[in-house]
Amino acid sequence: MTASAEWTFDRYRRGGTPLPEPNLAWNTYGAGIESIGRDGQPEPAEIPRPGADQMLVRVDAVGLCFSDVKLIRLGGDHPKLYGRDLATDPIRLGHEATVTVIEVGDDLASTYRPGDRLAIQPDIYVNGRSTAYGYTIAGGLIQYHLIGPEILAADDGAYVIGVDDGLGYAAAALSEPWACVEAAYTQRRRLRPLDGGTVWIVGHPADARTYDFGELLRGAARIVLTDLSDSVGGQVSGAAGPHTEVTVADGVGPSGYGALADKTTGGRGFDDIIVLDPVSGEQVSEAARCIAFRGTLNLVGERPLDGPSSIDFGRLHYDYTAYVGTRGPDVAAAYGEARNRCDLRPGGVAVFVGAGGPMGQMHVQRAIEKTDGPSVIVGVDPDRERLQALEDSLAALAERAGRRLVLINPEASDASVADHIDRLTAGAGADDVVVTVPVAEVMADAARLMGPDGMLVFFAGVANGTMGPLDMSRVYLGNAQYTGTSGSSIDDQALVLAKAVEGTLSPDLNLAAVGGIEAGRDGMQAVLEGRFAGKVVIFPQVSGMPLLGLDELAEQHPHIGEALGERGQWTREAERRLIESHAAAAGR
Repeated sequence: MTASAEWTFDRYRRGGTPLPEPNLAWNTYGAGIESIGRDGQPEPAEIPRPGADQMLVRVDAVGLCFSDVKLIRLGGDHPKLYGRDLATDPIRLGHEATVTVIEVGDDLASTYRPGDRLAIQPDIYVNGRSTAYGYTIAGGLIQYHLIGPEILAADDGAYVIGVDDGLGYAAAALSEPWACVEAAYTQRRRLRPLDGGTVWIVGHPADARTYDFGELLRGAARIVLTDLSDSVGGQVSGAAGPHTEVTVADGVGPSGYGALADKTTGGRGFDDIIVLDPVSGEQVSEAARCIAFRGTLNLVGERPLDGPSSIDFGRLHYDYTAYVGTRGPDVAAAYGEARNRCDLRPGGVAVFVGAGGPMGQMHVQRAIEKTDGPSVIVGVDPDRERLQALEDSLAALAERAGRRLVLINPEASDASVADHIDRLTAGAGADDVVVTVPVAEVMADAARLMGPDGMLVFFAGVANGTMGPLDMSRVYLGNAQYTGTSGSSIDDQALVLAKAVEGTLSPDLNLAAVGGIEAGRDGMQAVLEGRFAGKVVIFPQVSGMPLLGLDELAEQHPHIGEALGERGQWTREAERRLIESHAAAAGR
């Protein structure tokens, strides 16, 4: 795809007008905002020629993200940096990037050509290990840089997607956070027992119920039985495959579950856990600690637990641990996508906690624009200005879509959020609750807003080991869905870009502030402070433009402000005028 508009900086190519000097970059040398750049300024960097398996790309737009803030706070201790010493081996932030190809190495000439517009999918894996763009791979807060096999020849091939010429740079860059939003509603959990895995079945000797395991256990390599009655143990042994190893580890109470998992799985955790007739919140808490990455916990019972369980919210978000359940006796009925949905209920009531933040706004917008989306969309946020920005941005969209948009500020209301939801649902509770606030107490409170057969999505990430109370009885008695999501795939991002081209999604609708290359650090500071309700986008090819909210931009640059939408929203025409008037000068 060759960009055709005159404002695409095509004059900056070798063989024509010289590329700009210096090439400015924001490197990060440790934890803290002061570690970005040198003396608060971007640094000059050379523009190297690409090798045979590389391309030189121009970075056109970079969205800034709260994930960047996590890295700024943790520095080399961030889990995706694997203890890297940033003081001697700095990184470069900026994983929400769209680029244009400038020069192509010989080995890539049949696949790419100068002028191709690409969006980068940052969640890159090499040999199964995360090497994300903007983390271990230097990101987009630079004007020009090389990309090679680290992006173009990783586990899933090339982690880039072609961008249609009809999309603006900001829209293309923001396809990445939008991909994370889309990914939140795709099935990320494993919903069947793992073939060749280790299954742990735990119960109690007083349970003499007859269960139906069907073919569920036939593919397991090993089954560990704990505290089952003789009759239930015989049922399990009869359902096991001919080559499945069945062992018994009786007399293990909840306090010993962790030691059993360490001994049996080497600390990796059980691939699948089935708890028959669970009796206490503590039992489920301790069993849940023993789930492997992407493992499942199946609760099969007819009576409620004696209290909430302590569940690792971080693992729900990052490790995709799946909690399924059924009243029984068909144990297999708990599994599968038909019973375990992942998208918003059509015509239902959806609640978004943290709705006024940049990602919260995206979730609300998706719910409004979704063809078979919820009929009532509730945004909850304690920030009055953010809620107002949300209303200004999306109220008209909701009205056109025939959706009821209800905004709740718990700090300014005499009634609790739960009371509001009870009134809206006649006491039934919400069908879906999506939490974009990384605070365990808020996440736990949000679960209480959910009705029977409801879905709770932890979109915001908290560290693994962050525990919170959940009523796990609801999983098997009411088919509650407790889910989480992190990152996105290249397919998710391609879907967002396709929707943007079709006109069914506006990725840059909640863009709130823009700036040129020199505003990179201030943009990060703004995200850290929560200065803007929507997204911040840096245009590396723009020079001399400080970070400005769109209202400030309109005041200081009326010719750009005139091109904003009727509600002051970003448009491609505003982007064109910004670029034309502030394009970085070659040879400056």
